[in-house]
Amino acid sequence: MQLLFESLFNGVAIGSVLLMAALGLAIVFGLMGVINLAHGELIMLGAYTTYVVQLIFKLPAFEPVYNLYVLVAIPLAFVVSGVVGILLERTVIRRLYGNPLETLLATWGVSLILQQFVRSVPLATAAGVVLALVVGFSLPLLLPAPLLEGPRARLVRAGCWATSALAGVLLAGGLASQISRIARATSRNVDVTAPQWMRGGLEWADLTLPVPRLVIIAMTVVSVLGVTLFLNRSVWGTRIRAVTQNRTMSDCLGIPTDTVDVLTFGIGSGLAGIAGVAVSLLGSVGPNVGGSYIVGCFMVVVLGGVGNLFGAVLASFAIGWLTDLIGAGRLLSLWPAMPSPLAATVKFFATTSMAQVMVFALIVLFLQFRPAGLFPQKGRMVEA
Repeated sequence: MQLLFESLFNGVAIGSVLLMAALGLAIVFGLMGVINLAHGELIMLGAYTTYVVQLIFKLPAFEPVYNLYVLVAIPLAFVVSGVVGILLERTVIRRLYGNPLETLLATWGVSLILQQFVRSVPLATAAGVVLALVVGFSLPLLLPAPLLEGPRARLVRAGCWATSALAGVLLAGGLASQISRIARATSRNVDVTAPQWMRGGLEWADLTLPVPRLVIIAMTVVSVLGVTLFLNRSVWGTRIRAVTQNRTMSDCLGIPTDTVDVLTFGIGSGLAGIAGVAVSLLGSVGPNVGGSYIVGCFMVVVLGGVGNLFGAVLASFAIGWLTDLIGAGRLLSLWPAMPSPLAATVKFFATTSMAQVMVFALIVLFLQFRPAGLFPQKGRMVEA
């Protein structure tokens, strides 16, 4: 029984990381139908944001509250990845709606650009550029509408971007001295050190539950509940669901579909940034850190049913549990009398990489009989 509980916890822990990574994609791909191959790079940006926040909190002025840097990194990662996602939607994807192949190629190109960006640009400079973009896009939202619509609108917007540029330069200069030992964010990985309160484990029923895993599970629960409440209880959530089901009718009823697209893509990208925070707590951060999750993310969305968050939750936990069950060789312990040929096969797949191969093969086999996933879409959205 203890072995079963341990396997279930590991499955939930693995599934939580996968769900965090797939939650944003479930919104962008599931609700908007956009195949965003740059989703992994948005996760990467969230992970690097966590690393930069950690460096800032190592400065003497913030050292007394160093252990709280993760709590600051979560909203910042959401904002950074969200702004980059909005920029991607406004400049590239907006012109490609309804063209899945072109969207696929364009986002793949963006993913390569972002990877090369973090490889080639010094980390301090990259952080300054990202901060300038965040401030430049966010500052106009905080100003009164008359200022942005009057005769001085251009001057006000120019002032916003000048302020953002100054903030970016100040951050880059401040970080340059702090990270002089790391001149560039190259293919060499950087490490995020967990704060003191996230180290160690909790003892429960003869099991040791790692605190970082528990924190990630809590982050996943809060994120899923937040997205669910937003989509079902807020005005903009209702508008998003309306546009998803029937864009033409929503446009006729006065719903700003362009704004809905921007908001949806921004939220999905921001959730990818939060996933980056979770990923950074589990291992090293590098330019390819998000790419290792992109296939699993699409598997979660497709297996659960495109556009169904509950299906994504079940799919991620099922994939996580099967990965642990097969990869850790627990099947042999749970079934000691397993026939020899089957036991030899289980031993062959008893590694993390081979377990993923087996799980993906099982998913492909399942989709042959149920191609729409566990919870297929119903109603006008399918008819359209």
